[in-house]
Amino acid sequence: MTVADPSTPIPVAAAVLRGGDGRVLVQCRPRHLDHGGVWEFPGGKIEPGESVADALIRELDEELGIRVRPGALRIRIPWDYGRRRVVLHVLEVTEWCGEPVAREGQSVAWLTPEEMPAFDWPAANWPIIRALQLPDRYLITPQEPADVDTWLARVEAALAGGVRLVQMRRPDLDAEAWMALGRALRARCDAHGAWLLANAPAEWARAVGADGVHWSAPALAEGVSRPAWARWVGASCHDELELERAADCGADFALLSPVQWTPSHPEQTGMGWERFAEGVAGARLPVYALGGVGPADIARARECGAQGVAAIRGLLPEAGA
Repeated sequence: MTVADPSTPIPVAAAVLRGGDGRVLVQCRPRHLDHGGVWEFPGGKIEPGESVADALIRELDEELGIRVRPGALRIRIPWDYGRRRVVLHVLEVTEWCGEPVAREGQSVAWLTPEEMPAFDWPAANWPIIRALQLPDRYLITPQEPADVDTWLARVEAALAGGVRLVQMRRPDLDAEAWMALGRALRARCDAHGAWLLANAPAEWARAVGADGVHWSAPALAEGVSRPAWARWVGASCHDELELERAADCGADFALLSPVQWTPSHPEQTGMGWERFAEGVAGARLPVYALGGVGPADIARARECGAQGVAAIRGLLPEAGA
């Protein structure tokens, strides 16, 4: 009998099985199993020789009695539980035949991503939940134009265009000016149902009512602690080591850059999509592509296992448009 090497990650296929109303099917593991009593996304171990899609088809037939058509990769999560390591390959599923029925004694429920945090989950499932809650675009504010009203109008145009996650990054402002602009931006984000993160001291962020903070790479290197009040924490990263540090420090998501050459950093050569995909594959949290990207690159980023794209120019309407 061949004994599995405990240092070798166990590949697991999991499904984001989404109904027509946007709710996602989840199940509670029976008490007698490992992680019994906690909720999870349906799926299971990928057997030798199986593709992720084939494993998901087999597992969901066994668990729920449905025949699914697996979709695109949603996120890939490596996780070390100490006694064993896993890699979750999470695929979107919106097409299936049959009615889901619990065939293995598990409980099932249809939940919105916003309802999921109220339930107990294995640690490796939390990045999936965050990925389901986060949008596919993350706007980083510019420093120009200098005129406040024009600056706010340009950012609001991006909000009106569908941006729902904004990082206020204005290192050029003193505390008083930053606070005034932050409060004005907070009001505009509220009007469009968008989250606001601040790339600034945590006390500044909290003072303007931000939903959280965004850590720069230097701040991450110096050592940071997640603010207890923060709904979201993002982090800027440039390699796998920084992505690992961001996850260890409690960030909910990260940016990995530069993917491609940008005029704002002409001295830097982009890592390219292949290298970007390698970095994302080892990350324990959702990752946005940053650097020379825009909405047209969202599909490419998703193919790499990323959440979407982050940008300044790429997500702002042209001046005067």
